[in-house]
Parts: sequence; structure tokens; C-alpha cells
Amino acid sequence: MALAEGAAVPYAVELGLTVLHTALYAALFLFAYLQLWLLLYYRERRLSYHTLCLFLCLLWAALRTTLFSFYLQNSLQALRLQQPFAHWLLYCLPGCLLFSSLCLLNLYFAEVIFKVKCAAEFNKYKVLLYLGSILTSLLFLVVNLTCAMLIHGEVPEKQLRWTVLARALLNDSLFILCAISLACCMCKLGKMSSANVYLESKGTSVCQAILVGSVVALLYSSRACYNLVAVAISPDNVPGPFNYGWDNLSDKVHVEVSSEEYVVFGVVLFLWELVPTTFVVLFFRAQRLSQNLTPAGMVNSHSYSSRAYFFDNPRRYDSDDDLSRLGAREGGLATPQCSGCYGSLAGTDSGSAADSAPLLCAAGGSDINHHHHSSHPAPHN
Repeated sequence: MALAEGAAVPYAVELGLTVLHTALYAALFLFAYLQLWLLLYYRERRLSYHTLCLFLCLLWAALRTTLFSFYLQNSLQALRLQQPFAHWLLYCLPGCLLFSSLCLLNLYFAEVIFKVKCAAEFNKYKVLLYLGSILTSLLFLVVNLTCAMLIHGEVPEKQLRWTVLARALLNDSLFILCAISLACCMCKLGKMSSANVYLESKGTSVCQAILVGSVVALLYSSRACYNLVAVAISPDNVPGPFNYGWDNLSDKVHVEVSSEEYVVFGVVLFLWELVPTTFVVLFFRAQRLSQNLTPAGMVNSHSYSSRAYFFDNPRRYDSDDDLSRLGAREGGLATPQCSGCYGSLAGTDSGSAADSAPLLCAAGGSDINHHHHSSHPAPHN
């Protein structure tokens, strides 16, 4: 795709914008690449939400950097005429990668909500959630690839317009539905106070999650709505305020585009692709969780399983003998960790601990208190 002659925007401005976009996408590529190596260095799981989202963002940034490097050489005309699949790879595949990252973000926050409420419920619907996310991403990819191949073939003008409209309806509707689903997850997370404990064990917080989810949902849904309007009411031969859409530029049969369209193309990619992708990369960045959470008395995500719970007691890993010796030495009650309860010990005072024990541990609480009073009588006020 070559720039048209006699452009209103000076060539120096176009060149400067091209260099700026190339540098921005290359910087995001390097940052995502560094985060993947840090995850490997911190010995995180090879297959996780962090690695998958960072890999999708890495591939997206690589394709966008390659695209603008072709603009620097002004060689997109030969690319479009000779290699239609390469043109789809540079223009359309990044949109599929963004949709896949949106599905992963939905799946991540849905898992957080299920695990905070009840981990057993998530195990019931885990396979359905995974399959739904994978099949939705594959449907988006197949529709995009099929329509792109039809557009670059020998298709009449009328059929070409209906093909573009069908792809816009399917793909943008999926974007809007996933954005609405993500917004619903953000509303539920905002109402769950216990979700902050789980997210802090992952190195983030509810505020950061709501910020990232809201920005991504707002930008992707607004882009999809704009594209639907641009494709539906503004044909190529009718000038109007909605005569440009990101599908419109990449689906044109003719090769030359004006400099104004090129500038708008860069603005669209920056606002509706680079900004949300940057938020996603920052949200899933690599962090050394053990150093951040150990001083605060937090535990890792495995404590949210069906048989492990979170306690603020700094001596929760001591054995019963250690706790008994500690009580004999300090004259205080040390309650051992119990299963089947969720909460925290409010203090180390014997009276408050004895009062709160039945609420935390329904079984064995009276025996512990009886043993404590028989062995070490508490002083009376």
C-alpha cells in the first residue's frame, strides 16, 4: 500500500510519524520479551495466563513493528499485489491476537471470581470456560481469514461490500460481547472485598484489575461500534465523516491511499490497539511474588484450594509442640491452624482468642481451650 502523490501532509511529517510508531511498537515488543524471560527466571509456570497474554502481545507488537518498517521502505504495494496472505498477516492477524487476549482476560477474571466465591464451582465449569474461550477465538480467526481471502480474490464489487459487512458484523459483535462480559466481571470484582486478598497474592490489586479491565472493555467496544457504523452507513464512493474504518483501509482493492488516511490509520492503531495492549502487558508483568508477600504474611494462590485457607497468624506453620512451648514460655494462647475455616486471628490475647475460636474452628475448639486452662491457668483481673 503506497501513499498517494500530492499529499496534503508533508512527507517529513509522515516519515516522523512512521519512525515514532515503529519505535513505540518495538519498545513494547522488547518490554514483553523481557517480561517473558523474567517469568522464566522467576521459575513461574511455563503455561499460565501471564505467559499466554504476554506471548500474544509480543506477537502483536512484532507484526505492527514489521508493518511500519514496510512503510519506511514504501514497499507495501508489492506486498499487497504479490502476497495476499502476507498482507492478511500484517493487517488482519493483529486484530485476531487482540481478540484472543481479550478472551484470556475474560477467562482470568472469571477464574478469580469463581475461586474467591467457591473453588469447587470453578472446577465444575473449568472445562466449559476453557473450551468456550478457545472456540470463540478460533471462530473469530476463521471468519477473518475466510473473508480476507474472498476480498483479495476475483469478487464483484457488490459481493465485496457484503463480505466486508458480514465480517464486521460477526467480528465486531464478538468484540462487543466480550467487552460486556469483561465489564460485568469488573462490577462483580468491585463488590467482592475478599477478591483483593487473592489478587494481592498474584502481585496486583482490585483497583488495578478494575482499571485495566475498564480501559480494555471501553476501548475495544468503542472501536467495534465505530467500525460497525463506518462499514454500514459509509460506502467507499460516498464521502462522509465515517468514511474511514480500520477494515476499510486494509480491505481496499486499490493500492494508493492518501496521507490523511495514513495519519488516521496511525492514530487508530495507537488509541485502540497500543494503549489497551500496553495496559495488558503491564498488568501481567513479571513480579517476584515471594519477596513481596512474605513480609506481609500472605500466601500464594494455592492457599485458595478446597483444603487450604489464609491466616494472618505469623506462626501458622509451627507444630503443636512448638505452639505449646511458646504458650508456656510467653503465657499466651497460640491456636494451631485448622482446616474447614476462613478468616484471621484478631489478636494474641487469651480472652479474645478463646472467644473467636468457636467462630473460626467449629471442631476441636473446646478441647483446646480446656487443655489450655488445665495446663496454664490464666490470671484473673
